[in-house]
Amino acid sequence: MASILREKLNESRLLHVMAAHSPLSAKLAEEAGFDGIWASGFELSALYGLPDLSFISMNQHLDMVRAISGLTHLPIVADIDTGFGNAINVTHAIAEYERAGAAAVVIEDKTFPKVSSLAITGRQKLLRIEEFQGKIAAALATRRDPNFVVIARTEALIADLGEAEALKRAAAFEAAGADMILIHSKQKTPDEVESFVRAWSGEAPIVIVPTAYPEMNEARISALGKIRMVIYGNHAIRASVTAMKDVFARIRRDGGIHAVNNDIVPVDEIFRLQGMDRVKIVEKQFLR
Repeated sequence: MASILREKLNESRLLHVMAAHSPLSAKLAEEAGFDGIWASGFELSALYGLPDLSFISMNQHLDMVRAISGLTHLPIVADIDTGFGNAINVTHAIAEYERAGAAAVVIEDKTFPKVSSLAITGRQKLLRIEEFQGKIAAALATRRDPNFVVIARTEALIADLGEAEALKRAAAFEAAGADMILIHSKQKTPDEVESFVRAWSGEAPIVIVPTAYPEMNEARISALGKIRMVIYGNHAIRASVTAMKDVFARIRRDGGIHAVNNDIVPVDEIFRLQGMDRVKIVEKQFLR
């Protein structure tokens, strides 16, 4: 899958990557026409009903990545937060994620345990630049496939350290060998991200996650010319919660499923997504 992602990046177009928290959500993203899957730590934490505070273990996240890899043909960009520790932990993580079928990882320059970047009062402390460069170098030295993409994510804007610090960190991470730079922001408008991108003079392509500033659409992103990947970071879990809350409330209000039944997918659609057609073929061929 790493070579597929590299080929897509070499096409010089904007890649759209959708978050997933399960193989089912990944399959729906593939059918919708996205270029890749964001194996989201935030979404998996939410699926377990836990805050995004490094409570989900690497093995739990790896299980999701393996399951998604077995069901989708899209490259997986794995959200590995801070790399689960220091540079030594990163070497172990890269080997495991590459083996699990990921095509790329995103590592962020915050301290462990991390706090969700969009948390209003969250602790957003960053590592020293040199220490994070060591993590990037460790990731590059560990990957077996040179096509495996290592994306360095700087949280300088999230931590309110300003554009100059964000640019300084991005340049240092590129110098350490990062294939791409992810710049994140919690501002409600894309102004500071657009300013960063215009000021960026490095060669590494930029990745953004426009969760907080949704008006940053494809046309606006493409106009900047340096952004190669946009990650829709938590829309699968938010859409799921929206739909479930609505349907559950209607069932309670109506006193049954009679009114809502025609507004949700039929059971046959779930069978299709589960691959029940393959089960029927196997039954016919091998069960005697």
